[in-house]
Amino acid sequence: MEREKVIYARNLEKRFGDFIAVNKISFEVESGEIFGFLGANGAGKTTAMRMLSGLSIPSSGEALVAGFDVYKFPEKIKQNIGYMSQKFSLYEDLTVRENIHFFSGIYGLSKQEIERRGKEMIEKLGLEKEADKLVRDLPLGWKQKLAFSVAILHEPKLVFLDEPTSGVDPVTRRQFWDLIYDASDKGITVFITTHYMDEAEYCDRISIMVDGVIEAMDSPFKLKQHFGVTSMDEVFQILARQAKRSDN
Repeated sequence: MEREKVIYARNLEKRFGDFIAVNKISFEVESGEIFGFLGANGAGKTTAMRMLSGLSIPSSGEALVAGFDVYKFPEKIKQNIGYMSQKFSLYEDLTVRENIHFFSGIYGLSKQEIERRGKEMIEKLGLEKEADKLVRDLPLGWKQKLAFSVAILHEPKLVFLDEPTSGVDPVTRRQFWDLIYDASDKGITVFITTHYMDEAEYCDRISIMVDGVIEAMDSPFKLKQHFGVTSMDEVFQILARQAKRSDN
């Protein structure tokens, strides 16, 4: 049975004057899929993610995200996705509990849902003793796991993760990926950018952008097989060497 297409893009393009940041990219992402969106600095992946998340209007092409047209319904897209940036998307001067309640209110959850989901989240993350601590006082790894959990608190169809594990140790990164797998099992599509090629191995499928275009897209196994190498790092290096530009 064919799964729902949570992202549909055809010839999606973004221009800044004469500069083409994203050059007519086409791809689809299915419900529950973990989709790695890779590329060196300047490849255009951040610009593409901004278009897909309703933060930037494309110059041309088509795209539907969570069933909504990126031109007509950017606000609807924002309501039906989660987003976690490298900066964690949390308020440092609020406590763990206050952050959960604040974002729950933005997502339009009822008071009963806020209490129930907040309690479940705190217990799942093992933050019972830290629930009333300021977020700024938490270790980096806990901040990231909390930010991800808050981003999917409203059970969106899709969550965008922009280099979510930068700067943390391998054990914490592995724990973070357990949360990603759990979200995927619940049907949430995970769209992730990362510079860690071992993380690329965890994705169901990967696209690799070079100079604004998608140069390769498939499962990690098939990409390694196609390029005749044994790691995604080698695949990435082969493609990244083709890049001619360095600014995103």
